[in-house]
Amino acid sequence: MISHVVLMTLRQDLTDEDRRAFVASFERAVREIPSVRGVRIGRRAFVGAGYEQGAQAAADYLAVVDFEDVTGLQSYLRHPAHSELGSRFSASLASAAVYDFESGGLEMIAAWLPES
Repeated sequence: MISHVVLMTLRQDLTDEDRRAFVASFERAVREIPSVRGVRIGRRAFVGAGYEQGAQAAADYLAVVDFEDVTGLQSYLRHPAHSELGSRFSASLASAAVYDFESGGLEMIAAWLPES
């Protein structure tokens, strides 16, 4: 599986109308693009853990979009609904970081070990 991970912070001056348009374009993209296998959305949570003290305020929101494989992600990125989302993305965000990961279950941690 390939997970497309987006960490983002919305612009503070974003109007309610622009927020709705951004959300609608995201919803449209993940519903209309057939290669999307799963979506998780989150808002940063503060739980009182020690690591929060020194952490930068890098993102307020998280979006993870899962695909079967790289071909599925590439199809998503080329789809017209993603083009619209990309335009809204650029206009709506103060900052963002986007990463793609091969992902799976706990068995994936074995890749961290040196080969014997």
